[in-house]
Amino acid sequence: MHHAGPGPRTLTVVRQEASLGAARDLEFGLELLAKARTGDIGPMLRLYRPAPTVAFGQRDTRLPGFEAAAQGCRDNGFEPLVRRAGGRAAAYHQGTLVVDHIEPDADAIAGSKSRFGYFGELFAETLRSVGVQAAVGEIPGEYCPGEYSVHGTDRTSGSRIKLVGTAQRVVAGGWLFSSVIVVENSAPIRKVLTDSYAALGLEWDPATAGAVNDLVPGVDVAAVEDALLATYAGHATLTSAAFSSLGA
Repeated sequence: MHHAGPGPRTLTVVRQEASLGAARDLEFGLELLAKARTGDIGPMLRLYRPAPTVAFGQRDTRLPGFEAAAQGCRDNGFEPLVRRAGGRAAAYHQGTLVVDHIEPDADAIAGSKSRFGYFGELFAETLRSVGVQAAVGEIPGEYCPGEYSVHGTDRTSGSRIKLVGTAQRVVAGGWLFSSVIVVENSAPIRKVLTDSYAALGLEWDPATAGAVNDLVPGVDVAAVEDALLATYAGHATLTSAAFSSLGA
């Protein structure tokens, strides 16, 4: 397998049973990346359901409405954070699944572009397996727009909604590919993004924000997690480890 995807034959799956807190969850991913680059941990998959968070991009902080947007997040029960990666504001909560794929890689930069396409297809395949008409590609008006966002199409109306956003951190010796799958309870996400983008003065279409169970009623986070691991099992041998072994 090439380095754009789950390259190793064995991938350790770690389920983080509870959020460490919005800021700590983000930081811990970077700490795992640091451990991977030094060889302290091998290729791994960290899965967790996050606390309500709005992750702003660096560009957002330079807009005059940023402080108002951050306060709007708090008013909606979401913690505003600024991530190191680019992009615009994205929101997630316990109805979403965060997937951190971390690998040591001596030539991490070389595969950074193709990784987006590889994982986009992997997540689209996962969602198709639970009944979503899923595809990869930016849709007009989506929040935190990205060329490799994964969206689903409503089979009745034909409208498209964003379901998975991805980001990547590459350092010498390793990479972290982080993805958020919105599965349940899309209304609070739509509301906080509407307020945040209005404060920032950014245009977007709230109809593009949704969840898997808006398209396939009854699907929950556990079902998507199971589907994800079944998809991964086609690319690597999966083993599991306790979250406590990571020393969080």
